[in-house]
Amino acid sequence: MNAAPGAQSDVPGLAARRLAAQALVEVLHRHRPLDGALDHATLPGLDALPERDRALVRMIVATALRRLGSIRALLDRFLDRGLPENSPRVEAALLVGAAQILFLDVPDHAAVDLSVRLAEAEQGGRYSGLTNAVLRRLAREGRTALDALDPSIDTPPWLFERWTRTYGADIARTIASAHRIEPPLDLSVKNDAAAWAERLGGKLLTVGNGTGTVRLLAHGPVSALPGYADGAWWVQDAAASLPARLLGDVNGLRIADLCAAPGGKTAQLAARGARVTAVDRSPARLARLKENLARLRLDAEVVEADAAKFQAEPFDAVLLDAPCTATGTIRRHPDLPWNRRAEDLPALAALQSRLLDRAVELVRPGGLLIYATCSLEPEENESQIKAVLARRNDFVRVPIRADEIGGVNDFVGAAGDLRTLPCHLTDPEPRLAGCDGFYAARLRKQ
Repeated sequence: MNAAPGAQSDVPGLAARRLAAQALVEVLHRHRPLDGALDHATLPGLDALPERDRALVRMIVATALRRLGSIRALLDRFLDRGLPENSPRVEAALLVGAAQILFLDVPDHAAVDLSVRLAEAEQGGRYSGLTNAVLRRLAREGRTALDALDPSIDTPPWLFERWTRTYGADIARTIASAHRIEPPLDLSVKNDAAAWAERLGGKLLTVGNGTGTVRLLAHGPVSALPGYADGAWWVQDAAASLPARLLGDVNGLRIADLCAAPGGKTAQLAARGARVTAVDRSPARLARLKENLARLRLDAEVVEADAAKFQAEPFDAVLLDAPCTATGTIRRHPDLPWNRRAEDLPALAALQSRLLDRAVELVRPGGLLIYATCSLEPEENESQIKAVLARRNDFVRVPIRADEIGGVNDFVGAAGDLRTLPCHLTDPEPRLAGCDGFYAARLRKQ
């Protein structure tokens, strides 16, 4: 949004709200991923804000996206003629104000005033009165009206209907509820996870990698936490750490990690003594992978290549964490459901099929293949495994046991595959509950 003339730019807190509104326009109307929308190149001036204000920008945007369906429903109720057409910046000003009023610890009068100032900067201020009236009414009546809304309202209908067909209405609603809560921070630790849990003030989960996952509530930059600079741990959701664990003892084994960047699973395998070849086609993502390995003081062969065409001598094991719709990661990426479409699935499913056909060729006789995605959609998971087993009679499924993944029976599906849901890993403290939605199947080449 453009700054209003005069003293507007000096109003405390206005710069943060303006950047939050601009980020929402980038996500909702220009379909930019949230991380890209919050990049300093997209939001000039973000880096100039104090750390506290930068954190507020992210919190406002993420909250507005997590509860977008609810906020839009209430705004629609309080707007006699609906949102102004072709005015995304006015909607963004309303979303910024509503997120603060309904969900954040910001005084109502401050949230209203700053959003009105944002509206004043657009179209000659013609919508500032409307913004003021709607947000004041929201402050009076919104919280009561919010309680009556079904959790499914914060999920696009096409996606919620898919989950209902796949998992049933009750589980679909529980998944939708889990997506409304900011997730905790999970760390995979190289050694002595219990000691790091105590040092970081977190809790030890037994379902993580070989030494466990430490879960905590994040406050401030991750890089400022003890152990980061020393390479003692890396950020990795507890569910995302499970596929690599399904390979068992990997010490000394030669393993290919396909579509490897940013390298969490490569780090897991290397930390447990595997000789890892990490393959990815993105130079930028590989650069990040190399930086992570350097910080962690771990070694792997890094190859820039299209995994669907990668050629090499057969490996003892291959791990393919395939590109997907990533609908299992909505807790961490609240922009995702509003920028995904059902039409995205066929192209991704075709890519996954091509990657699987290459991956099976890279496994030596007797070796293992782990296929994984962070998707909740069966076309990207069970259907892919059913199809590859139909194409390849030299592969068989190796069912996963609960004792391999911390004894959590809920994580094992009827066919013996791994299936975690965002509503799994309950905790008395809601902010410490949940995990990413992940799928993995284990196949052996006969």
